Amino acid sequence: MSASVNIALVIGSLRKESINRKFAEYIVSQMPDSVTIKEVHIADLPLYNQDYDDKTIESYERVRQQLKDADAVLIVTPEHNRTIPAALKNVVDIGSRPYKESVWTHKRVAVVTASPGSFGGINSGLDVRKSMQMLSAQLMVDPEIHLSRATDSLNEDGSVSARTQKFLQGFVTDFVQFAGKSGG
Repeated sequence: MSASVNIALVIGSLRKESINRKFAEYIVSQMPDSVTIKEVHIADLPLYNQDYDDKTIESYERVRQQLKDADAVLIVTPEHNRTIPAALKNVVDIGSRPYKESVWTHKRVAVVTASPGSFGGINSGLDVRKSMQMLSAQLMVDPEIHLSRATDSLNEDGSVSARTQKFLQGFVTDFVQFAGKSGG
């Protein structure tokens, strides 16, 4: 790929030692030089409230601009209580507002979920996809990545295991191609 591609990375977990952060960092490390990735930091965001639509909230504006500037968004997230973590849902809502100014419309979005449980965060992934579809985002559907028993995919030092590396490298190739497509 010769053209530069800008990716916004959203990690749905706020934990410093999040397993999703470890997978996100590995994915980022595998991106070609033509890809620029900027993490969208979400821990400082006030909960979305429609009363804020007529106000300037610096953290909201920062996040909206990062999402607008990106060619695509990579969401790497756990599952909380069989759905989207609150911090991630807040970003989805902030990006969708004010009315008719959604940053998600036609935005290319890929979702990766990881969970220590046997379902790999699939419910969270499906719920993120459901929200993105409603907001007219363009979703990467092949492959879908739901890493089950994700702690088993990490070595003792917290690095990603060789088997999972190979799997995620295939995802990176597909995602970069998806993110670099023009049009909308």
